[in-house]
Amino acid sequence: MTGNIFTDIPVDSAKSGAEIFQSLASGLHARVERIISRGYSTEPGYWYDQAEAEWVMLLQGAATLDFEDGEQICLAAGDYVDIPAGRKHRVAWTDPDAVTIWLAVYYT
Repeated sequence: MTGNIFTDIPVDSAKSGAEIFQSLASGLHARVERIISRGYSTEPGYWYDQAEAEWVMLLQGAATLDFEDGEQICLAAGDYVDIPAGRKHRVAWTDPDAVTIWLAVYYT
């Protein structure tokens, strides 16, 4: 399989508040996804609490992640963060004026 991470962006991503997950590869202990968002934030009061660790890199756009322990990380293109399994987090903000593209690797 081949492709380009910056092409074939779904039309739905142009809508503010959208978040789209697309599987790029998967195996026994890992999966890779492209996440596309624009003006998205996780609904208030909801925290992702995943059984897998998540390594995520922001390829395009801007975003802010909040963690239940009070840490906040602002991401620009090229920034990445490794989130351990069970660490509660949420997307606080993504740029409402541009498409944000994430590369996420989930692993055990």
